[in-house]
Amino acid sequence: MRTADIRSRFLDFFAARDHTIVAGAPLPTPDPTLLFVNAGMVPFKPYFTGEAPPLWERATSVQKCVRTLDIEEVGRTTRHGSFFQMNGNFSFGDYFKEEAIAYAWDLSTSPQAEGGYGLDPARIWVTVHHSDAESRSIWRRVAGLPDERIVERGDEDNFWSMGVPGPCGPCSELYYDRGPAFGREGGPAVDEDRFMEFWNLVFMQYERGAGPGKSGYPILGELPRRNIDTGMGLERMATLLQGVDNLYEIDETRPVLQRAADLAGVRYGADPETDVRLRVVADHVRTALMLLADGTAPGNEGRGYVLRRILRRAVRSMRLLGYEDLALAELLPVARDCMAPSHPEITTVYPRIADQAGAEETAFRASLRQGTTVLDTAVAQVKESGGRSLPGAQAFLLHDTYGFPIDLTLEMAAEQGVEVDREGFTALMNEQRERARADARARKAGGAADTTALRTVLDTHGPTDWRAWDTLETESRVLALLGPAGPVPVARTGDVVTVVLDRTPFYAESGGQDSDAGLLSATSAEAEVLDVQRPLPGLVAHQVRITAGELAPDDTVHAAVDPEWRLGARQAHSGTHVLHAALREILGPNALQAGSYNRPGHLRLDFPWRGALSPTVRSEIEEAANRALRRDLPVGVRWMPLPEAKELGALALFDETYGEKVRVVEIGGAWSRELCGGTHVERSAQIGTVALTSEGSVGAGMRRLEAAVGIEGFGYLARERDLVARITEQLGAPRAELPDRITALLDRLKTADRENARLKQQATTARAAELADTATDVQGVRTVTTTTDGTAQEARKLALTVRDRLPAGLPGAVAVGTEDGALVLALNKAAQATGLNASHLVKQLLGGRGGGSPEIAQGGGLGSDGVTAALAALPAVIAAR
Repeated sequence: MRTADIRSRFLDFFAARDHTIVAGAPLPTPDPTLLFVNAGMVPFKPYFTGEAPPLWERATSVQKCVRTLDIEEVGRTTRHGSFFQMNGNFSFGDYFKEEAIAYAWDLSTSPQAEGGYGLDPARIWVTVHHSDAESRSIWRRVAGLPDERIVERGDEDNFWSMGVPGPCGPCSELYYDRGPAFGREGGPAVDEDRFMEFWNLVFMQYERGAGPGKSGYPILGELPRRNIDTGMGLERMATLLQGVDNLYEIDETRPVLQRAADLAGVRYGADPETDVRLRVVADHVRTALMLLADGTAPGNEGRGYVLRRILRRAVRSMRLLGYEDLALAELLPVARDCMAPSHPEITTVYPRIADQAGAEETAFRASLRQGTTVLDTAVAQVKESGGRSLPGAQAFLLHDTYGFPIDLTLEMAAEQGVEVDREGFTALMNEQRERARADARARKAGGAADTTALRTVLDTHGPTDWRAWDTLETESRVLALLGPAGPVPVARTGDVVTVVLDRTPFYAESGGQDSDAGLLSATSAEAEVLDVQRPLPGLVAHQVRITAGELAPDDTVHAAVDPEWRLGARQAHSGTHVLHAALREILGPNALQAGSYNRPGHLRLDFPWRGALSPTVRSEIEEAANRALRRDLPVGVRWMPLPEAKELGALALFDETYGEKVRVVEIGGAWSRELCGGTHVERSAQIGTVALTSEGSVGAGMRRLEAAVGIEGFGYLARERDLVARITEQLGAPRAELPDRITALLDRLKTADRENARLKQQATTARAAELADTATDVQGVRTVTTTTDGTAQEARKLALTVRDRLPAGLPGAVAVGTEDGALVLALNKAAQATGLNASHLVKQLLGGRGGGSPEIAQGGGLGSDGVTAALAALPAVIAAR
């Protein structure tokens, strides 16, 4: 049975039992604790935790998931895959254990001709929590399982929670006995390779308290509404039904593995290490395909880093298999064809996927050449010094400069018998990231230290009455004041605090749109709104500065958005939609927005594209955008079911999670149609103008457009006009002739620079000959000291030129100082043969500072007097060698 058929059969089974089929969420998730969806229940998490009311009593889905914590195990075991799909059925206060167990048993064991999977009932084992006598009894009654095939296990295996206070409960897992060829007798407690888990049923019936680990926390009581969350591994069921050994050999993976083997000229199954590398390639290519399809782009942080790491591991594995050519262009089409039956949208976006992956592989191949040389040199130095560990600073250099993921450095170092100071590397990475993260954390929490106090406010008062779409002003009540340490009783002039209101007209930063600015005014206080965020679903937090008086909880305030700020924000957000549509009009549908940011007067838009846009193309995009403004297109907002929006072709942002009903913003009808929660103008002409200000690269295969809009756009164009007018006046040329006149001037400057460099070289050569004739003998070493008014680089050239003028067979040393305090020292081979070392000499002259190679070294920061003293000391230092 094909994997796609296993998927559809699962959905059909539960749809026939009154479950709503819910489309799987994109892999990138807005959950701040995750980078990607890593379990089937993640999109339903707000309903299980009570953050939002459930939209259905019964639901079923097939969810794409990515887990990379155990990425090093991929390929080495048959049970680890970085991408997998989870079939799930969910009940929100409706049915419970009896029905969940019956559904799982029925679908698993019913004949395939009747819509089931046809597994042999006699080979199914189950596990239950040791305290869950109810589930044991149901399994005996519903499935007729004997006691020996119902295994009791503890909290580590069969009790579920999210690791924090909230819902929890026992679970029951289904295993299939694959036979003696796969391992020992005795059930899943003895061998989980032979007894493969394929379905987990979670019975959420308790509320847990705080506590570490998977056990030991208090159970506070029963939940008011008991829920069901189940997950059946799609790849594991495919492994069983297709009669293959492992998930790398199913129909969605094996063709990629086979293509990799064919390209490398190897045979799967002939060599264990080769098999590992082939499985890594098959897994990682499929994972990368799905991440790219859902809008993740390779980068150096967060999701982008995970994708980059996966792509580069795949490319390097192909190289280790002996395949040196571009690999992704050969492998990704195979993965596309494997996954398209289950995920047909991949075919539509594949050209973009191919472009981004190809750019990343090309960039990595260049980095790999450079970085491998650096790593090999560093490893050699470690071995020469008798060490066994590569310093963390060296690993950080490889990551920061050459784009080497740390796991790649670990692998390559291990292959040469050297460990890596992982702790040192991590410390440097944390130091680099923490500065940026600190500000982001503060912004996300609205200035509060953490979300604990905010959670209390939400639980006590409920969601914020958010009015940003409807009004610029509200009369509101202060529900809470929070500082870095938690709630505060009063905020006074100069204090910066987080304010939670019962209702607000302020737009909270989201969807690329910056938060509103404005004022909170009370009888005895006034506050400037600095930032607005949604730290928790449903809650809006305002970071404010008290500019006058005192503000306290329960005060009534007049909340007012700055109307000019909001107008600029609306122009910028609508301008982003217009620019996106113009981009796709000129470049085609693959130029899909991958990220955006807009604030009053300014917007930026990232999109996948290989190579810079020509001036002509940039002009065409700008013209298409402004034509839309001139046509004064209507801007409309419609709410509709998500499937209907997709059917209409509405574009969705991959990092957003959408409910059953979505807000669709249209500009000119189908010309621009996007899912969006931002604020917008009523007609396109109100944007004013879209003036492109820059276009450039923000990573391999990713470009960024920036533009000024509204009054700021007109200001930008006016400044450009004034600049051209000044240049026209200075050059005394008509505007039409400016490009040719400037090109001619630049050519003349380049010619003059080349002539100047030639004359300088002549002067240096002539002076070098004169200086070589002044060399003094210091115990057999021909020594020259001098100064130059040039740069350290020019001093280096002079030192080398003088050195080469000295007799080749005699030891020679040349030192050149500069007026800005640099010193360069060069030795010829004969001098080095006597034991002299330029780096050691410079360190002696400069008190331990400076350095270089035995042939040439330099140091700086001396001042003119220091240079004079160092040059004077050189003969004595040579003599004392």
